[in-house]
Amino acid sequence: MIDIKKLPTFRQHLNQSLKDPKFKKAWQESEPEYLLARQIIEKRLRKKMSQRDLAKKSQTTQAVISRLESMNANPSISLLKKIAQGLETTLYLKI
Repeated sequence: MIDIKKLPTFRQHLNQSLKDPKFKKAWQESEPEYLLARQIIEKRLRKKMSQRDLAKKSQTTQAVISRLESMNANPSISLLKKIAQGLETTLYLKI
């Protein structure tokens, strides 16, 4: 049986994994998707909305919201605008 107390924490595992150049590159490349997903989730939860609620207000489906929040989507700016409206916030893009 595995002693769960001896397993590394997520942060410890991540720090070790980031020593691998291929992993580090992939991790860095996924940061924009992670930040977008995190912001959508945080705003949605702060407003006590379900994915279905947000989808309805954004004129999309719950599946689309789920894919965005799990970083499995490549959303258009048009969709991001709809989601921002559904969250009653403003979309800001920065390059």
